[in-house]
Amino acid sequence: MIQSNVASVPDLIAALERDHANYSGAVWFRGHARKNWKLAPGYLRLTNPPSESTLLKRFKQSAAMLLDRDPTDSFDWLFLMQHYGLPTRLLDWSESPLVALYFAVEDHDKHPGEDAALWCLRPSDLNKKANIQDDHEEFFIPSFDDQELKNYSLESLASGPKRTRLLPIATIATRNNPRIQAQLGVFTIHHLDDVAIEDIGDSSHVVKYVIPAPNREPILNQLRLLGFSKFTMFPELASIGENIKRGLL
Repeated sequence: MIQSNVASVPDLIAALERDHANYSGAVWFRGHARKNWKLAPGYLRLTNPPSESTLLKRFKQSAAMLLDRDPTDSFDWLFLMQHYGLPTRLLDWSESPLVALYFAVEDHDKHPGEDAALWCLRPSDLNKKANIQDDHEEFFIPSFDDQELKNYSLESLASGPKRTRLLPIATIATRNNPRIQAQLGVFTIHHLDDVAIEDIGDSSHVVKYVIPAPNREPILNQLRLLGFSKFTMFPELASIGENIKRGLL
C-alpha cells in the first residue's frame, strides 16, 4: 500500500498525479478525521449489535410516516439508515478527492493534535479480489440493481448460511437525495466478514495520504477559498445557519 503525507491542496493534487497517472480506472476517496481509523463500516464496529433486521424494523417503525416516498427495497432502506446516522454495512466514498479532503479536516478542533487521513480506493481492483469482474469491461463496477449484489442484501444475509463470508465490494447507487449528489457519493458494502478494506490481500487497491495535524486548519481554509462549505456538502437549511454563524464569529 502506498502511503505519504500531504500538507496542502496542491500537495494532494501532485500526489494524485504521481500515484494515479498511469491508472485508467475510477478512483474513489474517503476522509478520516484520525489517520488510525480503519476502513470498516459502523455496523461491523459495534460490540454485540442487534440484528440488522431488528435495526431496520425499529427504523421503519418511526420513519415511514415521515417519508415523502416509500423505499423500494431493503437496499433503499439501508441508504436511508446510513443517511441519518444509523450503523450499517455501507461505507461512504466520494468520486471527488476534495470532498473527501473536506471531511478529513473539517472537525480539526474536535481532534486536537491528531493527524487525519485521505484514503483512495480503486473500486474495480477491490471487486476483482472478490471475484467480481467483466471480461468485456476492465473496470467494471456493479450497481445495487445487479445480480452480484443479491448476496449482500439484508434478506440474503438473514436467510443464508452464516458460514459464507464474502469480501466487501464497491458499488454505485442512484443518487436520489441532494446530499449524496452534492458529495458525489458511492459506496462499498460489507458482507458478514469484518475485515477492513485496507487489510484485504496485498492492499494494492488502496492508497493512504496522511494529513499532519498542523496542516488541517490551513487545508480547510484552502478548501473554503475553493467554495467548499457545510452547505455545499449538506445542502439543507441547518447548513445555511451554520455557515452564517461561522461568518459572524
